[in-house]
Amino acid sequence: MANTYTQLYIQFVFSVQGRHNFIKEHFRDELEKVMCGIVTNHKCKAYAIYANPDHTHIFVGMHPTVSPSKLMEEVKSGSSKWLNEKKYVPSKFSWQDGFGAFTYSKSHIDNVVKYVLNQPERHKKQSFREEYLLLLKKFEIDFDHKYLFEWYE
Repeated sequence: MANTYTQLYIQFVFSVQGRHNFIKEHFRDELEKVMCGIVTNHKCKAYAIYANPDHTHIFVGMHPTVSPSKLMEEVKSGSSKWLNEKKYVPSKFSWQDGFGAFTYSKSHIDNVVKYVLNQPERHKKQSFREEYLLLLKKFEIDFDHKYLFEWYE
């Protein structure tokens, strides 16, 4: 009987509803661990997670039975529930609809991990909007500006 063999690496990017800077440094690490646990519980492997104040990057090795949309649904709903139960934010927390998903080959793992973990330095020079638009262009993804995240500079 044949088995399934895959090599599926995806960087996900998603944003806080209203683009508020709700993710604070004093609980960021704990939030990333919650997200890592959700990824692991869905048979995927988290290589890197960085929760910026207003958006998050997660780089994942995907299991072939899990769809990217299902994984993001679980990560976003589970982390929102956790944040709301902990009352770490002043109002009800939620993520914006949608996400970016960018695929990579195994040879890019180290560079993508560095990219994700280097978010604080990147955002000293580049806004989230600039970063996200560059990713969409780099990966040659057709998009309509009216269906992107809400942008607040």
